[in-house]
Amino acid sequence: MPITLEALAKPVLVGRSSSVFTRVTRIFALELEIDHAFRVVPDLLAFDADRYGGNPALKLPTLLAPSGVWFGSLTICRELARLSRRTLHLVWPEDLVAPVLANAQELTTQAMTTEVSMIMAQQGGHEASGYQQKLRQSLENTLGWLEEHVAEFGSRLPAHRDLSYLEVTLFCLVTHLEFREVLPVAGYPALDEFRCAFAQRSSVEATEYHYDR
Repeated sequence: MPITLEALAKPVLVGRSSSVFTRVTRIFALELEIDHAFRVVPDLLAFDADRYGGNPALKLPTLLAPSGVWFGSLTICRELARLSRRTLHLVWPEDLVAPVLANAQELTTQAMTTEVSMIMAQQGGHEASGYQQKLRQSLENTLGWLEEHVAEFGSRLPAHRDLSYLEVTLFCLVTHLEFREVLPVAGYPALDEFRCAFAQRSSVEATEYHYDR
């Protein structure tokens, strides 16, 4: 049954604990100290938009808040920042004026979408096709580029930042590739070093990937 937004005791995040895009929003919610509920989408092959919090694209995540319904990780993270009473120095995609940072954000987001497409194709039982092979090559090329440039991010991002959307999405991508066994990251030592450093946050420990029952 759809939730009446005005009657919400607190925001409701609709997604899955195994979702790369959902984890981005969960990390932001915890960093921003937003009291929220989490509603699991039980079946990613469902055709009913209400299962996805009303998202007509049938995708995750969705945020149900008194202010309205918000689709997609970046949109949700922005609304969580507006709801928060904390004053954090957040770095958003539009703040990335250096080409290496802007390109890194674009490639990271593309890689997240590519990975999800590969996973859904596997779940659908589709045999390997030329397009699926291209998706994997795209993902490998992207990881190679990120591996080459990730060491630059720390020095080019604002030194006094509390959180950046780039680092959160990159962390969620790298760890999700391992979790879903899509692509091993053992051959990317710089990305693995970044992963280990970012994983020290309590918000990361509290949002580890797992399959919802």
